[in-house]
Amino acid sequence: MIHRPLAAACAAFVLAVGAAAETKQMTSNQNQLSSDAGYCPPDDKKSACGLPSRVVIDMSKVTVKRTDAEWRARLTPEQYRVARQQGTEYPFRNAYWDNHADGVYFCVGCDTPLFDSRHKFESGTGWPSFWQPIERGFVGEEKDASHGMIRVETHCNVCGSHLGHVFDDGPRPTGLRYCINSASLKFMSRADYDQWVAKQSQPLAQK
Repeated sequence: MIHRPLAAACAAFVLAVGAAAETKQMTSNQNQLSSDAGYCPPDDKKSACGLPSRVVIDMSKVTVKRTDAEWRARLTPEQYRVARQQGTEYPFRNAYWDNHADGVYFCVGCDTPLFDSRHKFESGTGWPSFWQPIERGFVGEEKDASHGMIRVETHCNVCGSHLGHVFDDGPRPTGLRYCINSASLKFMSRADYDQWVAKQSQPLAQK
């Protein structure tokens, strides 16, 4: 659970971006896996999050909706492949697996704050790992039975962008490991994040 000022700021932000995007329509090919999506085949249980997901996410429930052309314009090819086509990136060869800076990780698709560096830990998997999200309601979960295993896929509830998977082999206090693709995230330093929260907390007339 996050503090009330932050929760209110995040809620206001989500409503604002939702209102701006509510007239947009998603195209039918957004949930299709890329045929050339690269990933690292697992050689142990820890690398199970290195497989792409085939979960069908209900995009009708998300707040932020964009056309396929708009997603491609907003994201890099790698971000698009991972976040919109449910691919995955190589371990130890991504932006944030070894990032130790203090700050917050936002969704690359809609700028929603998802994970805090205070909840990040060294999992040894080669992907950024967290033992909880900032706000559980912002991270959706779906059962993923692809590739002959049962996993739990995670995605942004605001825009539907694929994030990664969550496992039950994490540290205390939750015992969870959110294994997240760096390509689905954007990092903001703590100082900049505090300013962002303050701005989102202001009445719309003052922004």
